[in-house]
Amino acid sequence: MTDSLALGPSWLDPEQLIEAFGLVGILAVVFAESGLLIGFFLPGDSLLFTTGLLVSADEYLHYPLWLVCVLIAVAAILGDQVGYLFGRKVGPALFTRPDSRLFKQENVEKAHEFFEKHGAKSLVLARFVPIVRTFTPIIAGVCRMNYRTFVIFNVLGGVLWGAGLPLLGAALGQIDFVREHIELILILIVLLSVVPLVVEYLRARRAGQRKAAAAGAADPAGPGNAEPPQATTGQGRDANR
Repeated sequence: MTDSLALGPSWLDPEQLIEAFGLVGILAVVFAESGLLIGFFLPGDSLLFTTGLLVSADEYLHYPLWLVCVLIAVAAILGDQVGYLFGRKVGPALFTRPDSRLFKQENVEKAHEFFEKHGAKSLVLARFVPIVRTFTPIIAGVCRMNYRTFVIFNVLGGVLWGAGLPLLGAALGQIDFVREHIELILILIVLLSVVPLVVEYLRARRAGQRKAAAAGAADPAGPGNAEPPQATTGQGRDANR
């Protein structure tokens, strides 16, 4: 029904994952991407959209759409829960952990900035931002966010993302153009999902440039602001004698 997604290795292609592992594989990916450090690279958005598409076409996944949506939402909520508990246990040590092939300190810093900017609602917004959605619940645990507040926004975000994208895929899957150009649609979903990251990067860069410019203007000893040294004349030397 769908062409292979021309992004990343073939084993990350949403349809191949679904064909190979079925509903169990989908739930495992959602759980891992929602709160495990090793899950940030997994294809969450495109996978959920493809899931709804294949369920509506009764291909590979022979389950009611409502059941699939409920199970995915539960897996997403549980994944965030594990991430939160991990963050509470690890605490500030996460910010000093050295980089490795699967762990980059900059991902933690981005999630922390996102969490600091949006507060509790970041648990909902981050669901739709790759990488950030993996680290945000962990950061919430590190910051010891009120547990009741965390649960409320975790459930809200898990339902909106975990059920919303499969429902969107099932609805759009009824349109001939979408079925005929599914690879293009999946690539578009991937590109749209990284737009928030690009926007945040550009904002941070502009803010850094403005801060640097302001610091330079405020520094009286900065280039062009220092007073030129006064030359010592012969008269001055004679007067000092």
